[in-house]
Amino acid sequence: MTLPDFACMDGQFADLDATHLDAIMAIEMASYDFPWTRGNFSDSIAEGYRCQGLFMQAQAGASPVLLGYSIVMRGVDEAHLLNIAVAPACRGQKIAVLLLQQLCAWARLEGLDYLWLEVRLSNLRAQKLYRDYGMHTVGQRKNYYRTADGHEDALVLNYNLAPDFS
Repeated sequence: MTLPDFACMDGQFADLDATHLDAIMAIEMASYDFPWTRGNFSDSIAEGYRCQGLFMQAQAGASPVLLGYSIVMRGVDEAHLLNIAVAPACRGQKIAVLLLQQLCAWARLEGLDYLWLEVRLSNLRAQKLYRDYGMHTVGQRKNYYRTADGHEDALVLNYNLAPDFS
């Protein structure tokens, strides 16, 4: 898929539903060695998790193209980012940053205080994205993610959604 330069994109956020599962799975399978299953996404949608996609109208009259998505579980005063991915052809265009910005804006409007997530120790690109966004490592989960040879630890990251007036 050939996409225009990010500055030219006219993207739109929308809730994901069962009609988007094929597009979600295409991105998921291309993004992770151990991807979520179609059932994981179906369950997240059915449970009412915040499932958002960023879409772009590629051609007039054609269906919008899914550029990336985020799946978030809401807690009492926090949001937990369960999954985020960007289509391979769209990486390096700040789409993940847009997804995070939209997610944090929603969480603030909901009165949530924190965003939590786990990231693989080996996923240095994602760690850089999260740190550049202002997230902080607060812990580590042993053997959290599956690998070809066993398991890998995850870093636990936290982002304070409350405004800092100091």
